[in-house]
Amino acid sequence: MGVEVHGLTNFYATGNGVAAARLVAERLRATWPSLRGQAVLGIGHAAPYLDLWRGEAARCVALTPAHLGPPPKGLAGVLAAEEESLPFPDLCFDRVLLVHGLEMAENARRLLREVWRVLKDDGRLLVVAPNRRGLWAHAEHTPFGHGQPYSPGQVTRLLERHMFRVEQRDAALYVPPFAPFLRAGAAWERSGRAIWPARYAGLAIVEAEKDLFAGMPAGRVAVARQVLADA
Repeated sequence: MGVEVHGLTNFYATGNGVAAARLVAERLRATWPSLRGQAVLGIGHAAPYLDLWRGEAARCVALTPAHLGPPPKGLAGVLAAEEESLPFPDLCFDRVLLVHGLEMAENARRLLREVWRVLKDDGRLLVVAPNRRGLWAHAEHTPFGHGQPYSPGQVTRLLERHMFRVEQRDAALYVPPFAPFLRAGAAWERSGRAIWPARYAGLAIVEAEKDLFAGMPAGRVAVARQVLADA
């Protein structure tokens, strides 16, 4: 499903890709302004965005799902693995960034299960996915036009079904996915955020916390007692 890693890398090397990445990075940084001393995992094609925190985080690892092809060469902390069997122990990351990951997933349920497993008990997940109502989800000349798009509500419900508690939602790429508009991307983005509803932005951004109690039964569990007669 979707595009291979080399296509993602090529896109981010273009002027349009650089402009789009800058606008997305602004929203990610606003959501997570500081990750000092934290362990951060990026899944999908997260390397262009992990640089936001690489200088302050304890470690940053970028993982490319195996079905997307080999990871970009020449980058530190980048590896490939099966998305349904992440090569990390339980409870080892404070933050997980999922970008070009959810929409490209072969099995979103298994991917989110693995993300939940490797996150620490107070860990947080940040999902960036193409918004099905936005223009970018239909622009096949960009990576966001491939794979399975989601509405913000669909991302929220998907996360809640997989034991995450959504904390906040944001959006990015109000600017149309074409070069003349991207050259004035910052102005378009400011105008879009002020005028248009977030449900029409190009990307849905959802932050969620690992919910330890989602799988536990509500209320008290009745415990059967066995009464033994006195001898």
